[in-house]
Amino acid sequence: MKIEIINGPNLNLLGKREPEKYGYSSFEEYLKLLIARFPEIAFEYYQSNVEGEIINEIHRSGSSADGIIINAGGYTHTSVAIHDAIAAVKTPVIEVHITNIFAREEFRHKSIISAVCRGTVSGLGLDSYRLAAEALIEISKIKTK
Repeated sequence: MKIEIINGPNLNLLGKREPEKYGYSSFEEYLKLLIARFPEIAFEYYQSNVEGEIINEIHRSGSSADGIIINAGGYTHTSVAIHDAIAAVKTPVIEVHITNIFAREEFRHKSIISAVCRGTVSGLGLDSYRLAAEALIEISKIKTK
């Protein structure tokens, strides 16, 4: 099984940016733990601060991965184009947020991409990615029955 993880703007600063909210480790450090926990999964990781590059990566991985985990960062609340890119691919997509977006500023309470994602994991720190991976594993089992 192949899972693509796509992180959006400012997530390259994990471990440095507001660690009390986002944690003290980089995503690359966390990814090593994820790979160790799920050795049967081929994880690919992509991060960009640029909306169009994220869209291109959704298109690319939508035809090559068995599942996509996306943390669109601030684009979650603003990007109709990322919504449309997710809607255009057949690969199941799980939306992830490290913080609980509903416990934050009101403008973060609305996700434009949720409607086209298979599910959402929010507010459980970096462990949200593990839970999303587990969900994609279960979804793939259902698809192969």
